[in-house]
Amino acid sequence: MADNKWSRPDTPPPPLFFNKKERDLVKQVNDELIERVIGQQILYYPISAVHTNFHPLYGEAIEKNFLAPIRVYVLIEWGDTTTTTTNYGIDRIYSLTCHFHKRRLTEDQDLFVREGDFILYGNDYYEIVTLTEPKQLFGNTEYMMEIAAKCARARQGLFDGK
Repeated sequence: MADNKWSRPDTPPPPLFFNKKERDLVKQVNDELIERVIGQQILYYPISAVHTNFHPLYGEAIEKNFLAPIRVYVLIEWGDTTTTTTNYGIDRIYSLTCHFHKRRLTEDQDLFVREGDFILYGNDYYEIVTLTEPKQLFGNTEYMMEIAAKCARARQGLFDGK
């Protein structure tokens, strides 16, 4: 039997129609859905890298200075409530996950989400604890479309946005 001149590729071919027009269409549809239909509004408080005195070795700051709040539309996923008992009584920790539209933030609002920043959702302040980028656009690793920020409610007196 002769060698098969047709061989199967090791990886599947890339999507045929995945260029800038398609990425822009997805961005436009997501912008409209998040801002006009299903999104919630938060105030985002970014840390001022210029006005905050960071430790040169550890990169931490005792007192953080924040820039003016920025209104951002996001999708909120309410998290678990963790209850612990300590020597001082019962402690409840509320958490939520903010799903940011990455291109809307970086291209239109010139905003970069960082751990340690604060958000105001409802009447409560939350600190961003961890960041992930869980969703790819059309399964392509070069184009991440979401930033998921896991947030924990800030203790009273830790942050005052006023």
